[in-house]
Amino acid sequence: MPSSLHFDTFNRTASSAAIANGLNCHKQSQLPPPSLLDAVARHHAHVAGQNQCCSVVIQAISAPVSAVWAVVRRFDHPQGYKNFVKSCHVITGDGISVGAVREVRVVSGLPAEWSTERLEILDEERHVMSFSVVGGEHRLRNYRSVTTLHASGNGTVVMESYVVDVPQGNTKEETCVFVETIVRCNLQSLAQIAENRTPISQHHNC
Repeated sequence: MPSSLHFDTFNRTASSAAIANGLNCHKQSQLPPPSLLDAVARHHAHVAGQNQCCSVVIQAISAPVSAVWAVVRRFDHPQGYKNFVKSCHVITGDGISVGAVREVRVVSGLPAEWSTERLEILDEERHVMSFSVVGGEHRLRNYRSVTTLHASGNGTVVMESYVVDVPQGNTKEETCVFVETIVRCNLQSLAQIAENRTPISQHHNC
């Protein structure tokens, strides 16, 4: 029998406490470099319905695209950089091919318990990954995200966009703030991991 414990509305206090636990997620400018406007239009121009919200989060990483992509492409291992993921099990496919489905369980304190997610795009050449949420116990219905990586000098610019339904009892602003905070924390964790794997001599401020 499904539990309704976490699913009435986004609880800002509980969610903020979980997000802040061991992770300081600073808000950064969300304006993409002019050179990436074409990429934004190609991959991140979501069409949001009346009861949906969408946005894009941008993260500069002082590590080459190859180092960042090695982490991002692991659809079968999101906990490699997503601190809110407790465990992941591939239930359909090999975990790295389009159509693969994973079951993700999240840490306590968030308005979710688990989600079922399908890999929609994994473009190794253009460094594009997309997945959609197709089931589970959570409030992010019809969630779809697209992540793209772009070389910037010796570093990388990561853009992750999403579109999602606004849950009943919440506003678009509340939904966007919640999702963007999670995405921003994930990308900052990704930056730290990729930079730690990169020799200091290769670090570059994007």
